[in-house]
Amino acid sequence: MPGHRQETRRTIRSFVRRAGRLTPAQAKALQELWPVFGIRFSDEPIDLDSVFGRAAPRVLEIGFGNGETLVEQAAANPSMDFIGIEVHEPGVGHCLLQAQAARVSNLRLIRHDAIDVLRHQIPDASLRRINLYFPDPWPKKRHHKRRILQHDFLQLLSRKIEPDGTFHIATDWQDYAEQIDELIASDDNFRLSERRAHRGDDPLDRSTTKFERRGLRQGHKIWDWRLTRI
Repeated sequence: MPGHRQETRRTIRSFVRRAGRLTPAQAKALQELWPVFGIRFSDEPIDLDSVFGRAAPRVLEIGFGNGETLVEQAAANPSMDFIGIEVHEPGVGHCLLQAQAARVSNLRLIRHDAIDVLRHQIPDASLRRINLYFPDPWPKKRHHKRRILQHDFLQLLSRKIEPDGTFHIATDWQDYAEQIDELIASDDNFRLSERRAHRGDDPLDRSTTKFERRGLRQGHKIWDWRLTRI
């Protein structure tokens, strides 16, 4: 990907807002715990040191699902700060409950489209690591244009990750893995540091996720990548 490539305004959404049902506990968490852990979306960059009350390495996870593994990461790494982005309210509510139970203080959540958050709200070179685990594979060929992993997306991430920071990816769809391999090979902002293909027994520096377990039950293989920002 040429270094001067212009970022285009995305008009195709890479996700569908599922109409999941909120449990009473999740609804209560969205009311009572969101002021503690939530960050309102803004089209202006945020001061992360002010948000967390300190300067620390920051990890961002895109599409954290129910948030259980995100909370695990935050609890296991108290010297780091974690930011999770998710659009589905039941998942956000569940994550808030998990965060409260784990008594973590180094976690914040944003309930908005990840592309908008990255483009407008996350300061450049402010992240040590970005995680994208099991993004929607959009398996039908006519829908592949909706996949979040595209050249412009990688270019956007490269601005947000500090030099020598990392981008971690995982998928359980073979044709998506092939597309990701091609994308990495043609990109000049990241270098491939590690790639693993496994059957759920060798995840790359991460916990096993709900979506991964679902894929394994369906007989899928798992692919993991770690890219380093040049």
